[in-house]
Amino acid sequence: MLLGEPPVLSVGDGAEKKDDDAARPVPPGKVDHVLCVEDDPDIRALVELALGTVGGLAVTSCASGREALDRVAAVRPDVVLLDVMMPEMDGIETFERLAAGSETAPPPVIFMTAKVQPREVERYLSLGALGVIAKPFDPMTLAADVRRLCGCP
Repeated sequence: MLLGEPPVLSVGDGAEKKDDDAARPVPPGKVDHVLCVEDDPDIRALVELALGTVGGLAVTSCASGREALDRVAAVRPDVVLLDVMMPEMDGIETFERLAAGSETAPPPVIFMTAKVQPREVERYLSLGALGVIAKPFDPMTLAADVRRLCGCP
């Protein structure tokens, strides 16, 4: 990692739960479609550009957790890139409702947040997230970071 480069933290970075390997999320192994849940319109546009134009991925964006819950079944993303700090329904509640409201296995989630203190990252991973991408993120590497966290070659 270069100085000033934002960290990308995943289950394989040593931050995972050591006592319960069976509880680790299974990366999907491929990513073609990302559901981005971000309340800030500028960041949402940057993610769309970074994942879509730069990374060649299909991107569906939602401005809130509620919108994501309403659309996830129809969209069927390979992974959800989920902001933690959002008004009304934060990323943690959105994550929990995605898992609880799914008749099939919910899509894997990668949290994207500026809140990346070790305890916070540990909490996100203990919930079952694939990993955490720190804000501010590098738009030129975001798609590669998402793919890596999803177990893509």
